[in-house]
Amino acid sequence: MTRILILATNDLATDQRVLKVATVFQQNKFDVLLIGRKLKNSPELTISLKYKRLRLLFERSVLFYAEYNFRVFWLLLFTKCSHILANDTDTLPAAFLASKLKRVKLIFDAHELFPEVPELYNRPAVKKVWTKIEDLFFPHLKSCYTVCESIAEYYNRKYGISMQVIRNIPFKRDYHEKILNYDFRKIILYQGALNKGRGLEWVIDAMPFVENALLVIIGTGDVKAQLKLQVANANLEDKVLFLGRIEASELYKYTPSADIGLCLLDDMGLSYRYALPNRIFDYLHAGVPVLATRFPEIEKIVSTYKTGVLINHYEPEYLAKIINELVQHGFDTKHFSDISNTLCWENESKKLIEIINTSP
Repeated sequence: MTRILILATNDLATDQRVLKVATVFQQNKFDVLLIGRKLKNSPELTISLKYKRLRLLFERSVLFYAEYNFRVFWLLLFTKCSHILANDTDTLPAAFLASKLKRVKLIFDAHELFPEVPELYNRPAVKKVWTKIEDLFFPHLKSCYTVCESIAEYYNRKYGISMQVIRNIPFKRDYHEKILNYDFRKIILYQGALNKGRGLEWVIDAMPFVENALLVIIGTGDVKAQLKLQVANANLEDKVLFLGRIEASELYKYTPSADIGLCLLDDMGLSYRYALPNRIFDYLHAGVPVLATRFPEIEKIVSTYKTGVLINHYEPEYLAKIINELVQHGFDTKHFSDISNTLCWENESKKLIEIINTSP
């Protein structure tokens, strides 16, 4: 039997891509073990997949990445497997070295252009370290894929590799009736990590000018406290609601309640400029039009399939005007169901099996 060890540096609870990839392998009769980490506030996992979450001494900085890779390397070395799947550059050192010593196949999934993430935007020294790590390992990757064409083309040009594209698209599923109802107000929804550059500050600034609508934020992350303080300082508690983190297996039940889905990104490096967030497809499948940033990969989907409105500046009154127009006049979503039958994980994930069957 093929046994795949799948590595991630998160706690696995909300990583939709990792869970979807693992599910595909499980459905194809492969033995799957997920390896992540356990945080103080990590929820219990309600998944059918086998997993192991490491308790680490450090939760951030270079010490975290060093400890994670050291611990995982030894775990991989003494765990039987035929494949190791590394998610993102921060898992690659341990995965690469272990795969060479064990002589097993290595697969790499780049969720983003790692040295270009917003967290490193003003940290050139740290960015240089991650770039050097990619310079060391990427030229030797034989089986690798990423979330969109722009990132694949970037890495293929830079390292002379053949990185493929597997977009982060949802499974087809039956969506529930709207479960969120706040005095019949329209719902502007953001779902995802609360990290730098996600545009939520702009929307909060616009909310005083938005009529008959509530901004609902699902997720947690580094800027959550900052966003809550911004809401409190502006006395907007009656117009902005934080629901916290919701597990990936439950999140889809909330999305159809929205009237508008948000996918606004600040231009904080190539990782965001080339991004194709899974939110774009989550909103589509749930029948929700998206208000999104006009970045190349996002524009390809939103413009091609007419799934929402694209903008590239975010002054509060201008942003409120766009939101009010969407709230008042709605958006034609009758074609969303047909599109989602094509843009679904069942179709997209076929490439995964091809990759694992042909990996050298």
